[in-house]
Amino acid sequence: MNPADRLRRSFFESLDGMPPVDNLFDAVPDIVFFIKDAQGRYMAVNETLATRCGLPNKESAIGLTAEELFPPPLGEGFAAQDQEILKKGHGIRDHLELHLYAGGRRGWCLTFKEPVKAKDGRITGVCGISRDLHGARDRQEDFAAMSKAIDHIHRHFEEPLRLPQLAEMAGLSVYQFDQRIRSLFHVTAGQYLVKVRIDAACERLSRTNEVIAQIALSCGYSDQSAFSRQFKQAVGISPLAYRKKMQAG
Repeated sequence: MNPADRLRRSFFESLDGMPPVDNLFDAVPDIVFFIKDAQGRYMAVNETLATRCGLPNKESAIGLTAEELFPPPLGEGFAAQDQEILKKGHGIRDHLELHLYAGGRRGWCLTFKEPVKAKDGRITGVCGISRDLHGARDRQEDFAAMSKAIDHIHRHFEEPLRLPQLAEMAGLSVYQFDQRIRSLFHVTAGQYLVKVRIDAACERLSRTNEVIAQIALSCGYSDQSAFSRQFKQAVGISPLAYRKKMQAG
């Protein structure tokens, strides 16, 4: 274990229970925060989630599941998403999805989830946040169309994706598609595709012993040299150096 990991572990082991992260997110009304156990039961939420689910307070959510809090098919969808994270051991990022709030109001958000691990390394739950997307009413259909294209990127990033193809999938011109990506993620459409691929590569480098050439191919690069150049440009170090750094502990 490196010094930074030892320092962090020492600090968290000295705490009296979990840090009050849920209280911190209570002050951010456009972000939903949650922690769930391996059975999908909420262990911590912020006031925003409780309010949107029509609960009197956030303590009322503890022990409930997504299927019990959200109407179908949303609850089942969230639960299936959690099970995939628990099974595969890696999170999701930039997931554009529709939420239903109290009173039937609909709204789009970006969801981020990560697995929660016990001290022995076992995955024991899921934590995450969902950030509201603020936009005019006439942009809601844009979000609906964009969700299909963004989901396609995350599921097929290893393929030779082309912007015209993705834009057509969203029912937009290439220019419109790029502008939507910029407004959502603050990068160009091309940069976003690189981000998704590099994120996937980082996951494989830190969690597996796959050879780097194979990781390059599985993340959409034609050869290892092209992958290594873009990885170093994005991360600042080579794939091999990144693997050694992440696996040093």
